[in-house]
Amino acid sequence: MKILYINALYSPLIQGGAEISLKAIAEGMQAAGHEVAVLSLKPTGDLSTEEIDHIKVYRTALKNLYWPFEKIRAGKLDRMFWHARDRYNAAMRQVVKKVIEKEKPDIVSCHNLVGWSVAVWDEIKAANIPIVQVLHDLYLLCPNSDMFKDDASCDTQCFSCALLRQKHKKLSGKVDAVIGISKFILRRFEQYQYFDKAKKYVIYNTREIPETPLPQPRAHDTNFTIGYIGTLAEKKGIEWLLDQFKRLSINAQLQIAGGGKEDYERFLKAKAEGANISFIGYTDPAAFYKTIDVLVVPSLWQEPLGMVAIEALAYHLPVIANAVGGLQETVIEGFNGLLCTSEEMNSLGDAIQRLYDEPLLYDTLVKNARKSVEAILSKQRMINEYSTVLNETIRGSRA
Repeated sequence: MKILYINALYSPLIQGGAEISLKAIAEGMQAAGHEVAVLSLKPTGDLSTEEIDHIKVYRTALKNLYWPFEKIRAGKLDRMFWHARDRYNAAMRQVVKKVIEKEKPDIVSCHNLVGWSVAVWDEIKAANIPIVQVLHDLYLLCPNSDMFKDDASCDTQCFSCALLRQKHKKLSGKVDAVIGISKFILRRFEQYQYFDKAKKYVIYNTREIPETPLPQPRAHDTNFTIGYIGTLAEKKGIEWLLDQFKRLSINAQLQIAGGGKEDYERFLKAKAEGANISFIGYTDPAAFYKTIDVLVVPSLWQEPLGMVAIEALAYHLPVIANAVGGLQETVIEGFNGLLCTSEEMNSLGDAIQRLYDEPLLYDTLVKNARKSVEAILSKQRMINEYSTVLNETIRGSRA
């Protein structure tokens, strides 16, 4: 089959797990004998074509007020107008039309549509091509993609989200199949009656992580390295982690890997002063996991899956996670990690203290960590599942 993938970004422009997963999917499907092309965005310039690791990649300038993937935050008024245009960006629809006419795909797989908007669905259906929509985040429910406001996860759509996503539920009826990267995110959209005509699937993202030796058993009161890796943003709960670490009196250090908006990075570093906390910036995840004893995922928003937790478990690391969203599908209390809750702020610090105080518990979690995610750690499993969904969708549309 001939597949066109549409996503906001594509390698080497990578913002997060969606881009990493899409690259693996595109390359895997092409290796399986399918013909693959990707359509993505770039800051400026006309529609262009290049080859990235044998994948044909189209890139086009985003036709909106500004490029949203910068470290500097745009002003409030500019953000408001940007999101208003992103409700339905007809100019981006015209780019999709050009690429479809050139490529003539059998099916289009849409991933993160930020910048593209749901206008692409109309253009794909106008060409009578089936659509598979993959849900990596909450963009189709919330302009900020996270349903997180005033330092808390939203239980329901706020007024502005409902207004800016007023037509999205109806337009989602054009989608033939929808894939959630977790059970949680698929249920979230079902809660709002999206994709009522689509077949529904769950396919977990993966990382190919080679087996590594188990670490040595932990001795009581030895130095303990706590790690965080990912975007530095309010919704990630880093302030909560800093506060909880600073209240503990243990032989430990905290390493923060990743980056975010410049003003927020400065705020976090000022908040961490005087404690044994290091900000190491962007780093190779594989190398990072080998330097820490436990990974903390303190996300305040409803993480769709939490790929970093899966990665850490694959490296035999226990994970302490906030019990929200898709994190609860991989982090199992007392088996491969510990769950805490932001509603009980000290539960995070208590979990860290417990792993420090109880080396036998720590060692048990270590032994269970890798095997708890072993089934997920197969690129071929993911490719096979995507191939099945795309083939079924094409057959269904022809029938």
